[in-house]
Amino acid sequence: MSKWLGRIAGLFRSRSMVGKDKAGNRFFTRKDEVDGVLKEKRWVVFKGEEDPTSVPVEWICWLNGQRKKAPTTEEMIELEAKRERVRQNVALLKKEEEERKAREGTTRKVVNTGRAGGPDLRSFIRQFPGSLEGDEHKEETNEMDEVRLPKEKEAEKEKLSESTEPTGSGQTFKPGTWQPPT
Repeated sequence: MSKWLGRIAGLFRSRSMVGKDKAGNRFFTRKDEVDGVLKEKRWVVFKGEEDPTSVPVEWICWLNGQRKKAPTTEEMIELEAKRERVRQNVALLKKEEEERKAREGTTRKVVNTGRAGGPDLRSFIRQFPGSLEGDEHKEETNEMDEVRLPKEKEAEKEKLSESTEPTGSGQTFKPGTWQPPT
């Protein structure tokens, strides 16, 4: 009970106003001793409706303890001028971008071929065995096999037969018996 009375009494006696932002919000601080440790409490009193989005970033950093000192009025004026210059530069860049697009739009000729652009999916699918058009693919591979040299065919068969992975049906598997090829 005495802690509560001490806190209520502390609200009225030891608070000090640190600053005010352009929206009229006032910022306060109070130093309390809690268990022998000096702690600083910071808060804002809103002017009018409580709108946390109206608090500038610099004051939010001070309230959260990310800044040790409260922002000064000169610093706030300088930062606001910098933000305004950034807004003007962004508006200028958007305007230049629109003008550039308008210039390119008038000089660029659009050629309509009647087909939608993009990759030819049929030729892409044909290269995989077992695809929708697999019969055509088999014919193409048979033609290619005839053109290949016999040595290439043998080398390809050897590659397919040599495998670094263990093989087996699973029923005859015995843990610890498989050895990697040397």
